[in-house]
Amino acid sequence: MKLSRLLEAIEISDFSGDLQLEIEGLAYDSRKVRPGYLFVALRGHRLDGHDYVPDAVGRGCVALVGERFQGVGEGITRILVPDSRKALARLAQEFYGAPFEGVSLIGITGTNGKTTTSYILESILSAAGARPGVIGTINYRYSGAVHRAEVTTPESLDLMALLREMKDHGVTDVIIEVSSHALDQGRIGECAFKVAVFTNISRDHLDYHRDMEAYFKAKSLLFQRIGRGNPDDPNYAVVNLDDPRGRDLMNLTQAQTITYGLSGRSDVRAESIHWDEKGIRARIVTPLGARAIESPLIGEINVYNILASIATSMALGIDLDDMVRGIKKMNRVPGRMELVPNGLGLTIVVDYAHTPDALLKTIRNLRPLAEARFITVFGCGGDRDKGKRREMGRLAGLNSDILIITSDNPRTEDPLLIIEEIEKGVQEAGLGMVSPLQDTNSVSRGYLLEPDRREAIGKAVRLAEKGDLVLIAGKGHEDYQIVGTERRTFDDREEARKAAREGEALEKVMA
Repeated sequence: MKLSRLLEAIEISDFSGDLQLEIEGLAYDSRKVRPGYLFVALRGHRLDGHDYVPDAVGRGCVALVGERFQGVGEGITRILVPDSRKALARLAQEFYGAPFEGVSLIGITGTNGKTTTSYILESILSAAGARPGVIGTINYRYSGAVHRAEVTTPESLDLMALLREMKDHGVTDVIIEVSSHALDQGRIGECAFKVAVFTNISRDHLDYHRDMEAYFKAKSLLFQRIGRGNPDDPNYAVVNLDDPRGRDLMNLTQAQTITYGLSGRSDVRAESIHWDEKGIRARIVTPLGARAIESPLIGEINVYNILASIATSMALGIDLDDMVRGIKKMNRVPGRMELVPNGLGLTIVVDYAHTPDALLKTIRNLRPLAEARFITVFGCGGDRDKGKRREMGRLAGLNSDILIITSDNPRTEDPLLIIEEIEKGVQEAGLGMVSPLQDTNSVSRGYLLEPDRREAIGKAVRLAEKGDLVLIAGKGHEDYQIVGTERRTFDDREEARKAAREGEALEKVMA
C-alpha cells in the first residue's frame, strides 16, 4: 500500500521523506520489522519504542512514525505524530481494510467472568448457525484455528490482522475480551462494537491504574464509545445491574441497554436456581419469554455468566431455543471452576481466581460442595498489584479450613516475600499456622507455607480425605509458571491429576 494512502488516516505534526513509498507491512516491535516496513514507535508502560528505532532501521524499515526523532538519519522517511498509539490503530485499520465492517463485534469487559461468558456466547452463536471467532485470555480461535494468546486483548495492529484473518475465513461474529489496559491504551481503536458487555468490577490491575476510579474509567470507555448508530441496526450495552457500578455505566452510554442479574428489576434474570457438582438448572426470564435451562457449569458465578450471554444473544437477535441449546452444550471452560476427575473421592477444582473478590466468590460458590474440610492452595503474582496480597490472605484465611500459601508467578520478586505479605492477612483472619509436628491429616483448621507450587498442590491432595474439597486458585488455564524471567512449563490441572494418581496408587498398595 502506498504511504500516501496510509497517511490519510492519521493526524500528522510533521513529515519528511517520500510519500510514494510502497509499504509492505507495519510493525511496532522492531524485531518483527522486515524490508519495506513502516515502524511505529510506541511509548509503553516499561519500555519506549522510540529507543528501538535504530534497530528497526537496521532491519530494513523504510518509514518511521513516532512522537519524537532524535539522532535519526536524514535518509529515511519520518512522520511525526501527536499520539503514536492512535496513529497505529488508524494505520492498522487502513492497512487491513477495516476488517470489522460487516462483522458483529461483541466486546466483554469487567474484572471477572469475561472468559466464561465468551465461551458460553460462542456456544450459543454456534447453535444459532453463526460462525463465531473469539479473542480472549485463553486463546484466539475461529473456524478450527487456535492461536496462543500472549495478552487478553492484542495491540491494535495485531487485532486488525487477526480480524482480517477471521473475516477472510467467513467469521460472522467476533467476541473480544476487552481489558482495561487495552481500553486505556486505545488498542481497540476505531472498532465498531455491536454489543458492549459489563460483567462486574472489583480490585485488579492497580499496579497499572492509579486507583479504582481510574480502573473504572478505563472500563467505561467501551460503553462511552458505542452510540445509538443506525436505528435499523442499533448498538447495545449489556449491563450487570447487581453490580454497584452498573447504573453508572447505563448513565454513560448512548446505546440501548439490556440489564441482567438475579434481582427482579433486571431485564434478564434467573429463578428457581439449583446447582451441584453436576451443573446448573434454573428458569430464565427474559423479555422474549421464559425457559428452563441446564448447564454443566457449576456455581452462582456461572449463573451470572449465563445471564450475560443470554442478554447479549438477545441483542444479536438470537432465538431463545438456540440459547438453551448453546448453554447446555458448553460443558467446560479451561481453568474456570474446572473439576479435576480423580479416584480418591475428592472434589478438586482449579480456578483462575487471582483477585480478592474472585477468590472470595469462588470459595463461597464451592463451599456447598465440601462435605468436610475446604482446602485452599493459592499465591499471588510478582511484579503486580502488591496491595491485594494481604486482603487475599485475609479472605482465604476467613473462608478456608486448611490454607496452603504458595507461589504463583513470582516473576522478578522473591517468592518468600510475596508469601510473607499474604501470611499477614491470614494471621489477621485468626487462622493459625499448622505445627510441623502435627499430623496434617488430623488438622481441622490452620495454614501451611509451601513456596514450591508443585509440592503445595501435592501436599493439598495428600492431606485431603473423602468429602474434602481442594481449591487450587490463581493460575487456572495457564500452562506455565514465570520465575525470574524464565517461563517454565507448569499446569495446576496436570499437577493435581499427578498427585491424585499417586494417591490412588498408594491406596492400592495399602489395600
